[in-house]
Amino acid sequence: MKYLIILGDGMADEPIASLGNKTPLQAANTPHIDRIAVLGRNGLLDTIPEGFAPGSEIANLSVLGYDLNKVFEGRGSLEAASMGIAIEPGEMAMRCNLICIENGKIKNHSAGHISNEEAHELILFLQQELGSDSVNFFSGVSYRHLFKMKGGNKFLKCTPPHDVPGTPFANVMIQAEIPEAKTTADFLNELTLKSQALLENHPVNLKRAAAGKDKANSIWLWSPGYKPEMETLLETYHLNSGAVISAVDLIKGIGVYAGLKVIEVEGATGLYNTNYEGKAQASIDALRTNDFVYLHIEASDEAGHEGNVELKVKTIEYLDYRVVKTIFEEVSTWNEPVTIAILPDHPTPCAIKTHTNSPVPFVIYKPGEKGDEVTVYDEFSARKGSYGLLKGAEFIKELIH
Repeated sequence: MKYLIILGDGMADEPIASLGNKTPLQAANTPHIDRIAVLGRNGLLDTIPEGFAPGSEIANLSVLGYDLNKVFEGRGSLEAASMGIAIEPGEMAMRCNLICIENGKIKNHSAGHISNEEAHELILFLQQELGSDSVNFFSGVSYRHLFKMKGGNKFLKCTPPHDVPGTPFANVMIQAEIPEAKTTADFLNELTLKSQALLENHPVNLKRAAAGKDKANSIWLWSPGYKPEMETLLETYHLNSGAVISAVDLIKGIGVYAGLKVIEVEGATGLYNTNYEGKAQASIDALRTNDFVYLHIEASDEAGHEGNVELKVKTIEYLDYRVVKTIFEEVSTWNEPVTIAILPDHPTPCAIKTHTNSPVPFVIYKPGEKGDEVTVYDEFSARKGSYGLLKGAEFIKELIH
């Protein structure tokens, strides 16, 4: 048996008036996902353990069965693994967003989805101006970058920028959770203010402003941690090999720590214009030589953060006929059966433009096993599924056994 998880980041939502009080999953035309819901067994999964915020780092680790209390060391350290950047003893890593601030408020968490080329130039500039033997900036993808410092204290209260659009940035700057972390918090906040002075009139931003685009006029540092200690997924579930496919450094980094091979797909953007067909084919190819494949597609989450209902529906439909259809039709012809699971990691409701911790719908299809009575895939139909409500590692233990 081989195993495939298809994860549509942030697909789950709440009923929306413009959709006739349906969720985007209910409103989208998804015959191929619905077919798998008919053939498989359905349920709800609680991916956010008590005491944790509903971030993608938490939810994806939970989907893969990890005990967050034991392994979680922040988003930055996971993304560092994807970027091939070592976290040494005594070092702290953090996610570093390029964001847009307008009239003192966080306009968006992505600097208007700045291009890789523009972002790379800005991060290189910040490294030249603010970097040192103990402080370093590393360029990632679009607005998502990495910050690393020596001697930092990770006990900080940080606010993810996608949680607070429209909020005065000064109200949500870093705070120390313990007295020993105050020096680190003050240093990081000062660094943020320095970045604003440096970036505001940088040529990249002047050009973006002239073109009517949002400036990338501030860094935003969050999710601190040290190097995590994680048992690989292959060791835990006695798999010979596995692969991860994603456009997002966070997910690729989780894959690295989980012992999965990272497969890059040309044209994978993390947005609605990602290379769906390329990801589908990469998944098929990976399944030929691996026991387990984790396919992550970010687009619906970004649409949710933008509050773009129409785009979110479209991204779900793209996932259905450009990914699920292609993969299912191919693997159904194979002699070796492939178990397929489809789910989001967390909801990203368009109404509030950020993540929530509500349980997400999932389906697990195992060739040869009888399905339940669910006939369509969405947040409400899944409540009637035979799995009921699962928590954390219960999902992957049902998938792989």
